[in-house]
Amino acid sequence: MKKFTQRIDKEKLLLAIAAPVLAVVAALVVTALVILATGKNPMPAFDDMLSYGSASDSQVYILNKATTYYLAGIAVAIGFRMNLFNIGVDGQYRIAAFIAAVLGGAVSLPGAVAIPLMIIAAMAVGALWAAIAGVLKVTRGVSEVISTIMLNAIATAIIAYLLQPERLGQLDEAGTLVSTKPLPKDNWFFAIDNGDAGSIWGFIVVAVLVGAAYWFVLGRTRFGFDLRAVGQSESAAAASGANVKKMIVTSMVISGAVAGLVGLPTLLNDSHQFDNSFPLGLGFTGIAVALLGRNHPVGVALAALVWGYLERTTGHFEVIGYDKEILGVIQGVIVLCVVIAYEVVRRYGMKRQQQRVGAELAAQAAKKQEVTA
Repeated sequence: MKKFTQRIDKEKLLLAIAAPVLAVVAALVVTALVILATGKNPMPAFDDMLSYGSASDSQVYILNKATTYYLAGIAVAIGFRMNLFNIGVDGQYRIAAFIAAVLGGAVSLPGAVAIPLMIIAAMAVGALWAAIAGVLKVTRGVSEVISTIMLNAIATAIIAYLLQPERLGQLDEAGTLVSTKPLPKDNWFFAIDNGDAGSIWGFIVVAVLVGAAYWFVLGRTRFGFDLRAVGQSESAAAASGANVKKMIVTSMVISGAVAGLVGLPTLLNDSHQFDNSFPLGLGFTGIAVALLGRNHPVGVALAALVWGYLERTTGHFEVIGYDKEILGVIQGVIVLCVVIAYEVVRRYGMKRQQQRVGAELAAQAAKKQEVTA
């Protein structure tokens, strides 16, 4: 029996790994065909990806980008585990980072106080912005997809209105860029110096802590069990005593709180101010990363690293004579292949499970016949 259990566990593990691996391989094959269609050889491009991606400065870049992508992926994954599609991570992290930047530039406090204050403020703003969608869903039946898309647009409009010299913005010395007041150097987050390769953003530590909290809460607590139960079947969860409406709002609040952290690696470790060049679209990247990582904290981490790796290496294609738009092709194909690969693996897993159950029932029936005979 023990050997049988071990075999099933290994099979489940293989199925869990098969989908993302199949998706990445399929994406590379399709990308190779696209490059061939342009009349170029894809092999030099892939060789450059391996060599350029393994350089020390590229590794630092990938880790820094993966920190941001990981936080975005976890924010989206929390909603996915509740069967909620929080497409509003983009607006949540931008308005949270904007408020945090304004707060950090306005207060005159030691870094040990100002940095936690900015982090708490960003999480609170992100949670509040996501809570609006959660409340609309449970009180008025408004789809979270529609409400969060609209909230993204509202967040963008609010930032555009407030980021003006006569309001919360200021012109730089050259008079060409409007930004929030730059953070004092004491309010910068720490970085790990790697010499010529650059510095690894210290916010990677916060990302690891968020991933550990996500794993523990969802996998080791009653709240996590209720959350997953509601995501799988609201009626069954309600029958077991879970407050479905409360869980929906709570999960959106938690997702928004994590989304509020997404812009902080850039703010506290890189730009140290919020301006019109602040990164866009990280919430949508988080959707792809969460899908590729199957909403698992380790899987999302690997997916974030893959995304950072692709961005770094394909960005170098233009230097060696390839079109830089190949990055968009690879990313789009990966997302498409993920959906297809997961469905193929899911159906195969269900078929294997049915075969095992059928074999066990047949064995029990045969054993019963032997006893009666």
